Amino acid sequence: MNFTFAHNNLNVLNLEKSLAFYKQALQLEETRRLEKTDFTLVFLGDGKTHHKLELTWLKNRKEPYNLGDNEIHLAFTVDNFEQAYGLHKEMGCICYENKDMGIYFIADPDGYWLEIIPERR
Repeated sequence: MNFTFAHNNLNVLNLEKSLAFYKQALQLEETRRLEKTDFTLVFLGDGKTHHKLELTWLKNRKEPYNLGDNEIHLAFTVDNFEQAYGLHKEMGCICYENKDMGIYFIADPDGYWLEIIPERR
């Protein structure tokens, strides 16, 4: 028996705002969409791996999600850390930096944290 990662899910309050953020901040592109009466699922990919980020939009939800302590995050490696940092600084989405570890976190429109890690060579 072999298990393989398929996707991670994040629920979002404003689908269009989230899609624009993930495209600008992380260059993720829509790979699949499932429209239902009460919800929409949009899968985003990086074009390099099979792993997907699933954004779920519950159409009737009006209040922001309670993320608790927000201790769960997704991590992304980047080949040009300085350029990514500059982009995210310009976007105003950097929410935490750990210079000792050489990493930082950005927050998406719903407040989910995303770790940015330099590619190790």
